[in-house]
Amino acid sequence: MDQGTVRGVAGVLIWTEASRFEAMARFYRDQLGLVARTSKSDFINFEWNGLRLSVSVHDRVRGASRDPYRIMVNLLVDDIDALHARLARAGVAFTRPPQVEDWGGRVATFLDPDGNVLQLFQLPA
Repeated sequence: MDQGTVRGVAGVLIWTEASRFEAMARFYRDQLGLVARTSKSDFINFEWNGLRLSVSVHDRVRGASRDPYRIMVNLLVDDIDALHARLARAGVAFTRPPQVEDWGGRVATFLDPDGNVLQLFQLPA
């Protein structure tokens, strides 16, 4: 193992306030359909092949995201059109429908309940 180097991304942690946690957990678990690896009253974690996406309560976070474009979470999908349609039927409001990027992949953009920007991210064939 090469010491002193970054080997990859372990995960992403999205902080929210206690009063907003249930709405955030429901959004990621129920609307997006992510399967929780760990679920507690103030923390929920989803994992794919060692990469973790977590939502948790932080006592210094208040309200919705003040700068939602600072960090964007890209969720890798195989069929962006099918998932976009399912999420739209479930009430997820997209700010950008699926579109082809210059690099050949496709993205669709939406916000979580705290106003954080998320994208469905489909790699080119």
